Amino acid sequence: MSKKMDERKFTCIMCPLGCEVTVKSDDAGRIIELIGANCPKGEKYIKEEFSTPKRVLTTTVAVERSEISRLPVRTSDFIPKDKIFDCMTVLSKAKVKAPVKISDIVIENILGLGVDVVATRALK
Repeated sequence: MSKKMDERKFTCIMCPLGCEVTVKSDDAGRIIELIGANCPKGEKYIKEEFSTPKRVLTTTVAVERSEISRLPVRTSDFIPKDKIFDCMTVLSKAKVKAPVKISDIVIENILGLGVDVVATRALK
């Protein structure tokens, strides 16, 4: 009985080369072969992207008492990709009052992920 093999392609973003990497995995989701990663940093990135993709979320939240109505924010670290929409739901209900400094925490420990949402612009 032969095992099913899955093949997925990724573009590495760890340096300007943008290596095209192919990941072959077994039916249990374990990596069998990694083709095209040209450095250890790229190999590590692709393995993480394959198993547990993460992103930094950048968006805006409502702001009161300011000359603008939206404050740009971002997560202070990477969050699991599958939690982005849950975070966006929380952020869509958030309101911040000016004044705000860059790096002020807008939401602490969003969704219990151990990651804060911080301001990326100062507002008077």
